[in-house]
Amino acid sequence: MFREQDNTLQLRLQFADFVAAFDFMTEVAALAEAHQHHPEWRNVYNLVEITLTTHDAGNVVTEKDRALARAIEQLPATKHGEVLALEA
Repeated sequence: MFREQDNTLQLRLQFADFVAAFDFMTEVAALAEAHQHHPEWRNVYNLVEITLTTHDAGNVVTEKDRALARAIEQLPATKHGEVLALEA
């Protein structure tokens, strides 16, 4: 689901409504804490955009990013979102 682009892993999901999007973000927040690796993200109503990169490694994709991306992709809430194309 995540796509690698410009030294980042990116995911863009659309949910049924704001509550579903926020529930997903809450689950991701718990994962991020467990992984001690935190995403850059944006939320507008039912849209959630996540960007993963490792800043202290020079803003490149590392195993920390890949591990968190795999964990996010396994969340049940992720399956409820529609994957949208990333904007160019």
